[in-house]
Amino acid sequence: MYTSAVFLPLLGSLIAGFLAFLAPEDKDRKARIDRAAQLVTCTGLILAAVASLFVFNAVVIGGNPVTIELFTWINSGGLEISWALKIDTLSAVMLSTVTVVSSVIHVYAIGYMHHDPSIPRFMSYLSLFTFFMLMLVTADNLVQLYFGWEGVGLVSYLLIGFWYDKPSACAAAIKAFVVNRVGDFGFALGIFATFVLFQSVNLDTIFATGGSKAGATLSVFGGEFHALTVICLLLFMGAMGKSAQIGLHTWLPDAMEGPTPVSALIHAATMVTAGVFMVARLSPLFEYSDTALTVVTLVGGTTAIFAATIGCVQNDIKRVIAYSTCSQLGYMFFACGVSAYSAGIFHLMTHAFFKALLFLGAGCVIHAMSDEQDMRNMGGIWKKIPVTYALMWIGSLALAGVPPFAGYFSKDIVLEAAYAAHTGIGAYAFWMGITAAFLTAFYSWRLLFMAFHGEPRADERVMARVHESPKVMLLPLMVLAAGAIFAGYAGYASFVGEHASEFWGDSILILPAHTALEAAHHVPAWVKYLPLAVGAAGIALAVVLYLVAPGLPAAIAGRFQAIYQFLVHKWYFDELYDFLFVRTAFWLGRGFWKTGDGALIDGCGPDGIAAATRDLARRMGRLQSGYVYHYAFAMLIGVVTLITWYLLKQT
Repeated sequence: MYTSAVFLPLLGSLIAGFLAFLAPEDKDRKARIDRAAQLVTCTGLILAAVASLFVFNAVVIGGNPVTIELFTWINSGGLEISWALKIDTLSAVMLSTVTVVSSVIHVYAIGYMHHDPSIPRFMSYLSLFTFFMLMLVTADNLVQLYFGWEGVGLVSYLLIGFWYDKPSACAAAIKAFVVNRVGDFGFALGIFATFVLFQSVNLDTIFATGGSKAGATLSVFGGEFHALTVICLLLFMGAMGKSAQIGLHTWLPDAMEGPTPVSALIHAATMVTAGVFMVARLSPLFEYSDTALTVVTLVGGTTAIFAATIGCVQNDIKRVIAYSTCSQLGYMFFACGVSAYSAGIFHLMTHAFFKALLFLGAGCVIHAMSDEQDMRNMGGIWKKIPVTYALMWIGSLALAGVPPFAGYFSKDIVLEAAYAAHTGIGAYAFWMGITAAFLTAFYSWRLLFMAFHGEPRADERVMARVHESPKVMLLPLMVLAAGAIFAGYAGYASFVGEHASEFWGDSILILPAHTALEAAHHVPAWVKYLPLAVGAAGIALAVVLYLVAPGLPAAIAGRFQAIYQFLVHKWYFDELYDFLFVRTAFWLGRGFWKTGDGALIDGCGPDGIAAATRDLARRMGRLQSGYVYHYAFAMLIGVVTLITWYLLKQT
């Protein structure tokens, strides 16, 4: 049962990948191969989801966490690493969330990708992506976790660039891969530092001795630093890349170049949630470094407001939702930063449902609008696709934290925990989160009004073809809508309420001095109601700007052009990185190429030797005139030279 939950997606991916190599020219046979690939991958994911629910019942309800050792992976000197599955409450929650959401996305992809010529390849990548995420969340040691960590990075490259005939897709895939390598460099250093300190990379061993290393130091660049702070900051650098936190976030919006099911899977349940999971998993280390927790809180709070401001001015329907993901990840991180790890994981779980719902709903809109993604070319379609419209409302209500939808329970406890931390950085995160909640409600309803309401702005031929998506696409959305409605209420007591300590057991460590989550249930009433008030204000502002006075947004943008351009250009991060890193890299590369490689290495090496040989041969060739008297003269000179040398030698 445990291994089935993890390895069934891998089996489905391998079979679909084999089918992708067949590629027959006969249309009927190709259709059968496409259906076979869809069937085997969807069946594998659905069975994995069922197995995960059984695992959840056995581990969480039955109180029976287990570690299943499959085989010894590395045994070299003092380093021994086994390939094992660590299944505790945290792993079980992630297993269930990932497999359920991924299985729904797999089924949705049957309808969304039915015209694509490479269906088996796509389904194989999709299942492989899920498998690597499952390996990550069940890892028994840091090296195995790194295997899953790099695996999701690799497959994200393949999926974002799936339509490799589009230059923009290829560029986005490379960007995602390169930016993540920056974060992963820090993550790898963190693993090395962990081994130096603990002489092990096994999680149970590290956690058992973490407290004893609370005062240890590491020598870094000649200085002595708090060891756990160094380790946690390096590991968090990896989390910033994977989970697109400010500074290493630039790949996330460009990842929208991949098919919509890919966007949903990346943003809802797999790659971007890896960083949040990692911080929660390593809570026994982070708890002993207040500096690292402060950095996590600062980055999370800043990302929440940063991404929300950009989401307010985006016009691509998928990019609005992408920046929303970036902002919500900030909430999850600052929850972990104030030691409310379970609140961060709770928001991760509920967010997986309503964010997948929003992405797949956006896919239905794009499908209905003949692949149009610009909201400025939409409008007036809600009566033509009423089911999609209703489902998008459910997702938006959950995202905005309107009761009784899931986001209300999970996002509010995050904000309450930040306030209840009673620290300066906690207060910063709280107010950034409150501001982001206002902006979230605003851009969510801006999306609804621009996409569905107002006068139709699309071409008449496009409007004539607007139609509701098929059932194979709508039924998965209904499953996600159920999660977006009920997951928050169903999980509140266990995840963050009165049963939280027994629910999480030993899978998350919180030191007695860190009381933010417990105190969150006793905050003043205004703290509890403020998120609702700012959410309602954000919705009201969207109503005024996009329904009552639709000409007002353009007037505001014109009046505050500098601010508008700042937000449209995404705080100029891409331009800054292009100036600092991309152009510098090209300049250095060109210099090494022309001067170092061309002039120095080739010039003094093979090219220089070849040129000297040619020059010498050319000079020698001039002696070969073809006249006999020239050769006789040369021979005479030679004889005279030899006789002269002989006579001089005799004297």
